[in-house]
Amino acid sequence: MDMFLPDERSAIMRRVRSQGTRPEILVRKILRGMGIRYRSCLTNLPGKPDLVLVDKQMAIFVHGCFWHGHRCGAGELPKSNRSYWENKQAHNMRRDSRNTRALRSKGWKVMLIWECEVRSIEQVKSRILGFLRRQQ
Repeated sequence: MDMFLPDERSAIMRRVRSQGTRPEILVRKILRGMGIRYRSCLTNLPGKPDLVLVDKQMAIFVHGCFWHGHRCGAGELPKSNRSYWENKQAHNMRRDSRNTRALRSKGWKVMLIWECEVRSIEQVKSRILGFLRRQQ
């Protein structure tokens, strides 16, 4: 049973952002600090990547653990209405996979950063540097 009334739950869900989330903003700051230029939310690419390094043809997605089905503590499903949330995550994961394949087929390199990884700035920096080195 949900602890909120339907109207309250609806208001809460409307406030969930798809762009400009805290983890995305932190990754932007990391990239800026590393001197890496990027564009945000290019709508003409499959999946509308959160960050795009146009000159390197690299797309970065910053995924929320809960919404995209990461198997960490933050991605744990609620006990109520579990089948709905399982279907929601499965749908999001299929869409993510489809978008990644579409980008790669167009010659783009794709990097995924999970919300839980952003807690360690050094980890994100090293992952980005490693990814850039592998793509050269």
